[in-house]
Amino acid sequence: MSDLHKEVSELERKSATAARLFDIRRIIGGLFVVYGVIVTIAGISPSDADLKKAEGVHINLWTGLAMLALGLFFLVWMKLRPAEAPAAPEAEAASGPSPKPGSDAG
Repeated sequence: MSDLHKEVSELERKSATAARLFDIRRIIGGLFVVYGVIVTIAGISPSDADLKKAEGVHINLWTGLAMLALGLFFLVWMKLRPAEAPAAPEAEAASGPSPKPGSDAG
């Protein structure tokens, strides 16, 4: 029984690790941060032709900063509210089937 309990605990730990590893917020946040840095660097010193095309607005700079902010938001959100592994099927089965809405229990 002890070996089974250890194996179940190990699988639950791996499941939680996989849920955190493949959290979509990490991927989205990371991509926005990387692209935001690239676009911000491109927008720091635009050419005169780029400024004329954008009607005097430093569009790459503002877009890059917005992308950085969004990416950092996703990464902070991931840190503050980490992903949890889905509930084990045994726990749902032990609580019994939930009644369907609109059906009479008695």
